[in-house]
Order: sequence, then structure tokens, then C-alpha cells
Amino acid sequence: MWLLISDTHDNMDKIKKIPDLIKNYSITKVFHCGDMVSPFTVKYFLNSGTEFYGIFGNNDGEKIGLNKVSGNLIGYGPRVVETDGRKIFMMHEPYSLIAAENSGMYDYVFFGHTHEKVNRKNNNTFVINPGEGCGWLTGKATCAVINPFTEEVNIIEI
Repeated sequence: MWLLISDTHDNMDKIKKIPDLIKNYSITKVFHCGDMVSPFTVKYFLNSGTEFYGIFGNNDGEKIGLNKVSGNLIGYGPRVVETDGRKIFMMHEPYSLIAAENSGMYDYVFFGHTHEKVNRKNNNTFVINPGEGCGWLTGKATCAVINPFTEEVNIIEI
């Protein structure tokens, strides 16, 4: 199982729940689509035995610290990840969303920034924005739990 989250914006009440989500859903991979903001939040997304893939968002000002704490696992987007036999296109701001979605090159296109949930399938490509992990704008902190083998995507409240 995979966990997709974005736009956590230092909301520690929600971020501190991530390790339990990882455990309860048997998460093997965590994808963060940007705007963690502070380096002290990173450790909650890293878990022994769980792979982490992150990209910077427009509010991640302390990039050197974020990268240091993550062990250089956070980079600039867009980023392409190949794992579990799937090809994933990750970005924060959805500048290349339509092109990536329509290219037919990716099994999944992940993005954040808008704080709005998106869960759709276009031909063979799943397009997912997990909403906002912080809940600051909508009042609901959300993330996506994805089973890449059954192609089940659930956006859940944190």
C-alpha cells in the first residue's frame, strides 16, 4: 500500500498521526507532493521499512534542511518514480498536469498545491491530488491510500 500526501504545512496535530496511518494501512511507500515547510516535520514521514519519495512545494523555504533531514530524498519536481512495476509522475504545482495525464506514459500522476481532492482515471492513468494534509483551508486534512496492485484509491481523512 502507498500513502500519498501533500500540503501538510507544519500542522503538527495532523502530521503526528502519519506514523499510525503507515502502520494501520501497512504502507510500504510514502509520496509527499510538497509544502511540508519545516525540516522538523520530515521524520514523521520516514519509517523503517518504508520508502519515501518527496518533492518541494512553493512554500518549502528551508530546502537544504528538508533535504538534510530526509537524507536527500526530497527534490525538485516534476519527478518520475518507477516502483512496484508502476511509473509515477510527481509534481507540486499542476503546471504539466494535462500533458502528463494525456501522455499515456504514466500509471499515476500525483500533484498537490491546490488543496483540492482529485481522484480520476484518464484511460490508463490515475490522476490524484490527495487534498490538503493540513486541513487549514477546507477544515479537513486528507491523504490518499493507494493499492497499486488492485488499483484502489481511497482519499481518507487524517
